[in-house]
Amino acid sequence: MLGVDLGLVQIAATSDGGGFSGAAIEDNRRKFGHRRSNLQKKQTKSATRKLKKISGVQSRFQKTTNHRISKILVQIAYDTHRAIALEELGGIREAPVKGRKQRARHANWSFYQLRQYIVYKAERVGVPVIFVDPRNTSRTCPECGCVDKANRKSQSVFLCTACNFSGNADIVAAVNIAVRAEVNLPMVSNLRVQGQSPLL
Repeated sequence: MLGVDLGLVQIAATSDGGGFSGAAIEDNRRKFGHRRSNLQKKQTKSATRKLKKISGVQSRFQKTTNHRISKILVQIAYDTHRAIALEELGGIREAPVKGRKQRARHANWSFYQLRQYIVYKAERVGVPVIFVDPRNTSRTCPECGCVDKANRKSQSVFLCTACNFSGNADIVAAVNIAVRAEVNLPMVSNLRVQGQSPLL
């Protein structure tokens, strides 16, 4: 099982310890956000045309990045004969978001699109996708099973209050997602569909 945790600082973290940084995405958001703000103040026809153009550029950047990440994740699962585990969420934007900057980051990125790309590409090559209950995946210690809000010290740091296990919080969440999916995974004799070819 390949557990995948979707987030902001890391767009996707895996139970293998890998991840896709959101730094470039945040830089892109800030750059275009600044341009959009300046153009909106002008309120001219020329500014409106430029705003539309900027929107298109951002949309293409988002789509390309989500395609790239989903392609790599599905390829990893395919090559290692594993299913992919994701949290069953109504949408990452539904989670409480504190601060204006954090809200802007959430609004800027389509996690639903990324998840849909993962599901679509996985289906093409016969890789099962398992959705699990998201409750406490980032608060549960993968070593001793302790569940405590205090285990999540910060966005990036996990430190168990019971056994002192520590690690990257996003990767810990991905590991817990994988474990939870393993428990619920139906018996699958072959994760590949005969006749299908790899994505790459």
